[in-house]
This record gives sequence, structure tokens and C-alpha cells, in this order.
Amino acid sequence: MLEAILIFGIINGLIYSLVALGFTTAYGISGIVNLAHGAFFVVGAYLYGLFLQPLSNIIPQEFSFLAPVTAAILSIIITGVIGSIFYRITLHHILGDEVSVLITSIIGCVIFQKLIYITMGYAAAFQFRIEPLLSGQVRVLNTYVPSGHVLAAIISLIAFSVLAIFISKTKTGRAMKALSQDLESAMLMGVSTEKMYTFTSLLSAGLASLAGILYTSALTQGVASQMWMQALAISFTVVVLGGLGSIKGSIFGGLIFGIAEYAATKLLPGGGVLQQSIPFIVIIIALLIRPKGLFGKKIEME
Repeated sequence: MLEAILIFGIINGLIYSLVALGFTTAYGISGIVNLAHGAFFVVGAYLYGLFLQPLSNIIPQEFSFLAPVTAAILSIIITGVIGSIFYRITLHHILGDEVSVLITSIIGCVIFQKLIYITMGYAAAFQFRIEPLLSGQVRVLNTYVPSGHVLAAIISLIAFSVLAIFISKTKTGRAMKALSQDLESAMLMGVSTEKMYTFTSLLSAGLASLAGILYTSALTQGVASQMWMQALAISFTVVVLGGLGSIKGSIFGGLIFGIAEYAATKLLPGGGVLQQSIPFIVIIIALLIRPKGLFGKKIEME
């Protein structure tokens, strides 16, 4: 039992970490708490499902693996563009007003939810099937794990690694890092906050889309228009545990949450019924013990 809890907890935790990655990246670079992250999570999953079926019919059987890859790439790109447009039209004009940003971004989630109802219809808005990335199971030590779960966890690790390399090795990434460390100094050195914040919005929405694809294909095998609330609950839990704005903290926060959630559902009486409440329970406990998270930025009073 303990082995299964650790294995499934780690695998689920890596996927949860990716769910929060775009959210914490946006805050770490631009200081924006963009709750529309949940909407981009859902939009990405829907776009993936919509692209997958026609691509599966077009692509020859011997190259069938290209269908989910192509669908995922298209979904990530389109969702990223939608995210950057949403930022430019709405959040860009109210930067610095945290309350307005929160209200506007949560309204954005509701608008996207209603748009899905209008375009997809009631049935698909309530439950839209997302096929697993892989079928079958693989053996991890003495535990059998669905292959799609393992692949989703591996892709999550790759996404974290690519983002870390991008931020540390590329010119754009170093400019983003400079903004996160010292806004005024970065601006004096010629870094355009307008361009960087727009690009960060594109990047974070693309990451949300990837997270939506992996989460729904591996863990739920379906997406619903109201799932943006679930994505935000996971994101909040992970960033509260790891620290808002800390990419490294997202990994550790996701792993802690994944193991704690799986252990609770298997060991506690009625744990499965409580599963939807576990994120909020973890948030309360984490805030009581360590409000800034494991790797959160220290906030000093002026």
C-alpha cells in the first residue's frame, strides 16, 4: 500500500505541478495573479479533443502517434495566443490594481465557460471525452500504473526542464528573470515590460493548455466547462505549499500535494468522497504552518 501511495502520489504530483506552473510563472515574472489560468486549462483540453479526432482520421495508421502530438501543439499555440490577447485587452490596462485584476480574470473564466456552452452544446460542455495518451499499463517496482499516467508525468518533468533552460540560457528568458528580480533595473537596461508581460501571458496560457491536456487525458479522461475551478484549486494548493512565484517550489508543492491527496483517499474512511475537498484542507494547513510556502518570495513591509 505504501509503495502504491508513493508511486501514484509522485506521478499525480508531477501533473499537479504542471497545472500550477503557468500560474506561478505569470506571477513570478509579472506579479499578476491571473485567475484566467483556469480557463486556459479548460480551453486547451477542449481544443486538443476537437483537433484529435479529425487528425486521427487524416493521419495514416502507421504514423498514428502524430495525431495527439499535432493536436497538442496546435492547442498550446492557439491557447497561448488567446491568453496573450486576453491580457492585452483586459489585464494590461489595470496592472497595479490587484483587486481589479482578480475580478476581471475570474469574470474571464465565467465568459470562457459560457462560450464553451454556446459553441459545444450542453452535453459536451458538461462532459467531453479526452482519450488517454497511451493504453495499457507499465510496472513500476511492484505496482502497475496506467501508461498514460507515466507519460504525462514524464512530459511534465520535460516541461519544467525546458522552461528552466529557456529562462537561464536565452536572451528572452534572462530578460524575464531580470524583470522578476528588479523591475526598475531591468527597465533601465532596456527591457520592454509591455513585450515581456505579453509574452509571459502567452507562455503561461500555453503551459496551462499543456497541463489541461495531460491532466484530462491521464486522470479524468474528460473535460467539463466548469473544470476551471478545479484547476485553480490545484494551482492554489501547489503554490501555497511551494510558494507563489517559485518554479522550483511548484515541483515540491505538487509532489507533497499529490502524495497527501492519494494517501488521504486510500487511508481515510470516506477518503474518495473527500477528494474534492482535500486541496482546500491542504491550503488551510499550509497557511497555518508556513504562510509563504517552501520557496515563496519574502515580502517586506515598506
